Amino acid sequence: MVQDLTIILKWWLFIAGIGLIFLPLTKKVFANFFDQGYLFAKVLGILFSSYFVWLLASLKILPFNQLTILLVLILGVAVNFLIFRKNRICSHSLLIIFLLEEIMFLTTLIGWSLIRGFQPDIQGLEKFMDFGFVNSILKARYFPPIDMWFAGKSINYYYFGHFITAFLTRLSGINPAITYNLMIATLFAFCFSLTFSLTGNLIYFSLKNNLIKMKLIIISGLISAFLISLGANLHPSFYNFKMKILNKPYCDGAKTYWYPNATRYIGYCPDVDDKTIHEFPSYSFIVSDLHGHVSDIPFVLLFLAFCLNLTFFLKEKKSTFLTFDFCLLILPMSLTLAIMYMTNQWDYPIYLMVLGFILLWGFYQHYGLKAKTLIKSVPLGIAIILFSIIFFLPFQFGFDPIVKGIDFVKARSLPHQLLILWGAPWFFGLTFLVFLFGYKIKSGHTSKKEILIKWFSELLGVEIKLKKENSSPQTTSYKLIPTDTFVLILFLVSTLLVFIPELIFVKDIYIASYHRANTVFKLTYQSFVMFSICIGYIFARLLSKKQKNFTFYILYFTFSILIFMLMFYPNYSIPGYYGRLNQANYKGLYGLKFLERLYPDDYKLIGWLNNNITDQPVVLEAVGDSYTDYERISMATGLPTVEGWLVHEWLWRGSYDEPGKRAGEVQTIYESNDLNQTKELLKKYQVKYVVIGEMEREKYKEINEEKFSQIGKEVFKSGKTALFELIQ
Repeated sequence: MVQDLTIILKWWLFIAGIGLIFLPLTKKVFANFFDQGYLFAKVLGILFSSYFVWLLASLKILPFNQLTILLVLILGVAVNFLIFRKNRICSHSLLIIFLLEEIMFLTTLIGWSLIRGFQPDIQGLEKFMDFGFVNSILKARYFPPIDMWFAGKSINYYYFGHFITAFLTRLSGINPAITYNLMIATLFAFCFSLTFSLTGNLIYFSLKNNLIKMKLIIISGLISAFLISLGANLHPSFYNFKMKILNKPYCDGAKTYWYPNATRYIGYCPDVDDKTIHEFPSYSFIVSDLHGHVSDIPFVLLFLAFCLNLTFFLKEKKSTFLTFDFCLLILPMSLTLAIMYMTNQWDYPIYLMVLGFILLWGFYQHYGLKAKTLIKSVPLGIAIILFSIIFFLPFQFGFDPIVKGIDFVKARSLPHQLLILWGAPWFFGLTFLVFLFGYKIKSGHTSKKEILIKWFSELLGVEIKLKKENSSPQTTSYKLIPTDTFVLILFLVSTLLVFIPELIFVKDIYIASYHRANTVFKLTYQSFVMFSICIGYIFARLLSKKQKNFTFYILYFTFSILIFMLMFYPNYSIPGYYGRLNQANYKGLYGLKFLERLYPDDYKLIGWLNNNITDQPVVLEAVGDSYTDYERISMATGLPTVEGWLVHEWLWRGSYDEPGKRAGEVQTIYESNDLNQTKELLKKYQVKYVVIGEMEREKYKEINEEKFSQIGKEVFKSGKTALFELIQ
């Protein structure tokens, strides 16, 4: 464990160093934040530096290596030094905030890294795919990287999150089988700390009383940070109540709670032909697939921080938007959108929706329901989109869309299912609406009509004239503060994302049995992120209310119970996946020990390939189904094979025809007695090495091993595993 702590600290130093390099730029962009965006400096630095390294390699200007990374970082130092020279002021109190937030980031990084150490295996679910992408990128000199499971073709998936892992791996020089787990822990630390900063700044901007401000910043920030990083929906609490209090079993007859059930509820209990996936970040960190929706969390939170800045910028009604400060906001926003597109494409339209609402609201405050609102907001939105397209265009040139269109759903969620999954954030949101717009009807003072007018007056931020009988018109103006508007927009978009897949879904290869599963998954994942931010803000915002009565305390008791219920999940998820967290069960951060344990001869071959092969020649191995241990060689080395996981390649290539054909040809290569036919197929895919191990013999019962000695030479042998290099 001590050795792992040393590696964690080394990894942290590189990330902290990138953050310090880009701190001047971050302070300039987030000058109004109470912490001046300190934690976002790390993400902003990784965003800029990784993007320009990727761009240079994509344009074939400079290769992807440590020297190119260092050159880009040196350029970052130069640019940020120029900014620093103009703004050197940094107060003592601000330095303390920086230190405390850095401690928060480091603590969560170490904490989750050590938790990963209890089950570090890069095995199960989709870890083979994620680690294979990282290794293929590490082997590449230029981009797009080669698909390690489809020889001759590049990766046809949004891989930028995997590239960032490779970027930090190359920079730090740490073994990728370790950095895989460190990256999961880093994403956890970013998720926790950035959410704390974002929600805390929402409260900071909402309050004028400095005496209670810091207390509420901490309360709101920690509530949102814990909810988004470790929390879940009401499913665990509801079914634990049902099983333990009411003594009723789960739908599959179980009387103990199994943590994945919280992400597989609709369509599974009861079992109907409408299976959906409704994951959330906590589950992602537990199972530790390095997928795009997880890798994109820091950029999502960064983009929301930009949107908060934009909310205040539009509030000030600048006479012109062609200013340096405005460009300093818009260009990073566009680049962040581009990174989100290349990391997890689903997030791109989702956060364009958030941006659209903010732009419309911002200009509406100044121009009302007039054409000028659209004239101002639409071109600005288009400009941001166009800049983002320019930024991700090199990626798009090497990518074929895998979406098959949009269709209407065949089955919908039941009301009680939606309430179990989303009832808690909706309760917080509706309570917040009452807090903002709900007023008591006092006899003889306020009519229902006046209350409705007051509601819309405050919601729209306009003046509405009220005329009473025998009296002159009265003008009343009620306006929401910008942070309230921002949270209401997040609440609105999150709710829309829940209901959109109740009407339509995006078609893919899973249309037969899981027709809307992917749509529900990708949309509501972001609902969970935004709802978590809203809950912390709403809790602290209402706590700032000066007048506290009996209803107030009942409400806060209810809030506290709900938060406790949402935070019940780690009680099952952590021990369910990692077992008992004691030192005797600690395994370390190295993620390929399972290969050494289960496939010792293959593990030795993987070590030989990683130590002796520098380029990316094609290495033939057995073809297997998705989510199995097949393709273990290509996964662990990044060296391409002819055909990998079949369902995944089916998804990425848009059809089963080519993957299915390749799978048959691989079988022919291994089993055919026709030497010429074998040579032709090997030449077709430019195979240089052939693996014959236990899994190949298991897959291909009639394997012809002798012929490979005739067309190649054995260059590696360990037990039942052999590697043949083909004679060209």
